[in-house]
Amino acid sequence: MELVEAIILSVLAASTPLLIAATGELVTERSGVLNLGVEGMMIVGAACGFAGAWLTGSIFIGALFGIAAGTLMSLIFALMALGLAVNQVATGLALTILGVGLSGLIGAGFVGERITPAAHLHIPGVTDIPLFGRVLFGEDGFVYVSIALVIGVSWFLYRTRAGLILRACGDNHASAHALGYPVLRIRTFAVMFGGACAGLAGAYLPLAYTPFFIPGMTAGRGWIALALVVFSSWRPGRLVVGAYLFGAVTILQLHAQGWGVGIPSQFMSALPYLATVVVLVLISRARSGGSTAPAALGTVFVPDR
Repeated sequence: MELVEAIILSVLAASTPLLIAATGELVTERSGVLNLGVEGMMIVGAACGFAGAWLTGSIFIGALFGIAAGTLMSLIFALMALGLAVNQVATGLALTILGVGLSGLIGAGFVGERITPAAHLHIPGVTDIPLFGRVLFGEDGFVYVSIALVIGVSWFLYRTRAGLILRACGDNHASAHALGYPVLRIRTFAVMFGGACAGLAGAYLPLAYTPFFIPGMTAGRGWIALALVVFSSWRPGRLVVGAYLFGAVTILQLHAQGWGVGIPSQFMSALPYLATVVVLVLISRARSGGSTAPAALGTVFVPDR
């Protein structure tokens, strides 16, 4: 029971940054914008989040620093891709490269430093229940925020008029513009939300997952988050399943190495990314008859007036 509980807790911890970042990217792509800079925004969020927490001694302020960093990075993308109508794929890749370099510059003075990680919830008599107590009532605040984000985004997209307008911009920006909706403004807010989520997901890594900062600590999680959006068919509910599935693959490969499974460790370390590629290929083949992606995803929009 203790081993099962430890594995479940590890899966939840590994899945949380994927779920937060993918939720933000889902909203961005639902508006019709493809931002491949999630990895760059995450690593800058990690550096700024750790810096904020180390300087102030507050995990909450550190998280705010991460959110602010991700949002500012997303505004660079919005300026280029939406304001100047630059190719979105090229802009996103450039943003990732910028983020990796910028995070190294910001975090250079904090490498080797440690902080007290985010506290876990503890309800006397409830958290101590075997197996389910710690899983449901003993997590850090980031885990509960990730679940609340998914629920809030799902409600926003499918239960509000604003969500309907945002999806309309992603499906047919010309029609939305003809109806009088400010497509570029709506997409800018969607990109900023995606950047804020990516920054928070990055900040989670040094603030809760590991109590220190090292360059490149996102380790490709931003790319997995992008794959998760496709895996979920751009639906928030499926995003939860995908995030925990990929988190489980990440953790189980670590336990497999500890159990002495006769498979090269290099292959086990590459397993989460191999699973990402396999899932994308299978989904692509399954959708050969039609795509469930927003129709205007990645298409540059320049209003005629």
